[in-house]
Amino acid sequence: MNDRIEIGIIGGSGLYEMEGLRDVKPISLQTPFGAPSDLYLLGTLEGRRVAFLPRHSRGHNISPSEINYRANIYGFKKLGVARILGVTAVGSLRDDIQPLDIVIPDQFYDRTTKRVSTFFAEGLVAHIAFADPVCPDLAELIYNSAGSFGVNVHRGGTLLCVDGPAFSSRAESNVYRQWGIDILGMTAVQEAKLAREAEICYATMALVTDYDCWREQEAEVSVETVVQNLKKNLSIAQDIIRMVVSKISDKRNCICSSALENAMMTDTAAIPPETRKRLELLVGKYLKA
Repeated sequence: MNDRIEIGIIGGSGLYEMEGLRDVKPISLQTPFGAPSDLYLLGTLEGRRVAFLPRHSRGHNISPSEINYRANIYGFKKLGVARILGVTAVGSLRDDIQPLDIVIPDQFYDRTTKRVSTFFAEGLVAHIAFADPVCPDLAELIYNSAGSFGVNVHRGGTLLCVDGPAFSSRAESNVYRQWGIDILGMTAVQEAKLAREAEICYATMALVTDYDCWREQEAEVSVETVVQNLKKNLSIAQDIIRMVVSKISDKRNCICSSALENAMMTDTAAIPPETRKRLELLVGKYLKA
């Protein structure tokens, strides 16, 4: 693409536009994996070229398990994005993580069963290292930036991702607490896996909307509660994003940029031509003779 974009922003529930984005240009992208969630909004934010995409679409008509995560991440890669900052709504599984807090998770537990989480299939096998699933440099920058706004922010923690769209039962919520999980959401983990396969740095800012239903003295989790708390958090979240964007370095010193270097198992000669063509954007530099 001629209009190379440096940074991607994925908006979660409630975040469908990016305040402060200038010279906005909507663009529709085609990918080998189908259509992304919506148009990408290309523009300038704090002097940096960024692309914004709402994962649920601007009308919020895509359920968490219906999101085409592969198309979304591939589209960012096609635009030239090297870093993705996600925003996601979560419920808390700990007393000390309160509604309206922000968590910068550094671990994920994937309990989804209905989603495709890899670009690699149909004749090309790759196994990325995912022990540390979040870019540490980007996560640290988000954490430090959030602290500038007086918000209660937690560095690190495990986000458990479920299919949804229903909220948890009390039995499930209590089991997750026994497992040592910190927060519960319905997105993010597929984005993290696919971003790593695409050699894009990824970190997410989790906005705590409620205590999950384990906390019986609280009202049951409802869409009304989630939306009310999201509205309170979104203004600060956008301020944090703008600060992060302004401070991102041009250089990457993390492992994300070379995640595929030793990940591919398939003999180059055995890769089907159609698969090679489909994944050229991701693996082309490693397949050149």
